[in-house]
Amino acid sequence: MLFNTVDFAFFFPVVFFIYWFLLKRNLKAQNFFIVVVSYFFYGFWDWRFLSLIFISTLVDYLVGLQLGKTENPHSRKVLLITSIIVNVGILFFFKYFSFFLFSFVDSFKFFGNEIEKSTLQIILPAGIGFYTLQTLSYTIDVYQKKVVAHKDPVSFFAFVSFFPQLVAGPIERASSLLPQFSTKREFEYSKAVDGSRQILLGLFKKMVIADNCAIIVNDIFANYETLPASTLFFGVLFFKLQIYADFSGYSDIAIGTARLLGFDLMKNFNFPYLSRNLSEYWKRWHISLSTWLRDYIYIPLGGSRVSKSRKIFNIYMVFLVSGLWHGANWTFLAWSFLHATFLLPFIMGKNRKKYKPIADEGKIFPSFSTLWRIACTFLFLVLISVWFRAENLEHAANYYHKMLSFSILENPNINLTFLAFIFFFLFLEWLQRGREHLMDIGNIKSRFARYGIYFIIIFSIFYFGAASQVFIYFQF
Repeated sequence: MLFNTVDFAFFFPVVFFIYWFLLKRNLKAQNFFIVVVSYFFYGFWDWRFLSLIFISTLVDYLVGLQLGKTENPHSRKVLLITSIIVNVGILFFFKYFSFFLFSFVDSFKFFGNEIEKSTLQIILPAGIGFYTLQTLSYTIDVYQKKVVAHKDPVSFFAFVSFFPQLVAGPIERASSLLPQFSTKREFEYSKAVDGSRQILLGLFKKMVIADNCAIIVNDIFANYETLPASTLFFGVLFFKLQIYADFSGYSDIAIGTARLLGFDLMKNFNFPYLSRNLSEYWKRWHISLSTWLRDYIYIPLGGSRVSKSRKIFNIYMVFLVSGLWHGANWTFLAWSFLHATFLLPFIMGKNRKKYKPIADEGKIFPSFSTLWRIACTFLFLVLISVWFRAENLEHAANYYHKMLSFSILENPNINLTFLAFIFFFLFLEWLQRGREHLMDIGNIKSRFARYGIYFIIIFSIFYFGAASQVFIYFQF
């Protein structure tokens, strides 16, 4: 089920009413209800894949219980390995089996031999990369004794399947989200208002910005061979804007929806396009995945407290995992390799500049130095995004070849008004950079001004919103 559909517009009010008005006094009933509606929410897309999330949840629940009962090092390792094999095995089969099979077959062509490809078609379950990391992190935390094994199966199943963030995150940790299922929840008007604002913001990002960008991007990438380089550049620029509005829009709706149910989810985007270098960008973009990779891949490999060569290896390994997580395509590996390569100077440098969390705090406009750094970082992110959007390596190489031609000087055939509107939106993010999110406008005292903002956003969604499209990160 998509957030930006009529189905969800009917689904959530019913859930909200039953949750708060009929089940308010019974915590266990609320948790059980969350499991039921979460499975309905996920099964609405394809009920066949409910078995996968059920198996992952059940295995990690049982493994966690056994880890809580034994101190034997060998038994604990066997239990942890069991959880990893089950979760990663399911993920590998559905997400990577065809990729590695076809890559293996194609390697024979390179040596002059050819074998027939399998006709097996494997459908990728939506959100499998997200809930797999979430439930797997629980087992690892229990193994490392960072959290206590959870004994209540209902609340644990609710933790893994919680529908607001089930399909595309944020990827929550057991230490943060699980206790919220064990604590009585009270309806708070201020939280509900803030959650509603963030939902409104997410729908605006998705339907007005991302979906309109998608129309432009899809057309340019499909016809890039016939278009001038200038138009191709704006094609990848619009894609970079699309993926941010699409993914952060989903996170906004997820966080807002959870708040309406009395839960606090972690912040997943912190105005990433205001980053002043690549290192800062990865602290602001998809924070739940970045911190997951840091805590469960980078640090266990030794982190930064190792030799320089090993530190470089650790960085490349993290981005290799990130590339594979994003998709079964060589383009994602190329994208992750380039990110790791250009990130190295920021991480390895002895005199790394440490920026204040809020750039030019108190200023309406950025200084020239700040603007220059933000522009250079954003330009790099735009140019490297061809690898993320291209269908394969050949498509990416051809797109770059055409984009770097002399036709870059030609007049691009794009909607400059829409582009100006998006950059105005980013300027509003600059003004709100110290707030929790763009619609964190509780500081505006005038009720007339606040309701005026609501009206403009709602009007924009209905008048300028494009046809509903699947969120980009559903494929991950």
